Amino acid sequence: MIDITQMGTVLAIVVIAYLIGLTCKAINKLDNKFIPVIVGASGGILGAICLYIMPDFPANDIVNAIAIGIVSGLASTGVNQVYKQIKNN
Repeated sequence: MIDITQMGTVLAIVVIAYLIGLTCKAINKLDNKFIPVIVGASGGILGAICLYIMPDFPANDIVNAIAIGIVSGLASTGVNQVYKQIKNN
């Protein structure tokens, strides 16, 4: 079970994945449909790294760390969509 007090480390993955997504968007040769896959994979890699370098990371094994990272990376696309919707209204 994830302890909500440790969500700051997960938020870091969301922010980094969001920046990776923005970078991908800036590259005009890259089709936008690949951005969620890229940020999800980046999140998974970041989750695996965070498991070993962050003592308060909310996972105890590599599989959960990768899963948390993937979900966090994909959450960054949701953050982008919320921002777009608020901006358009």
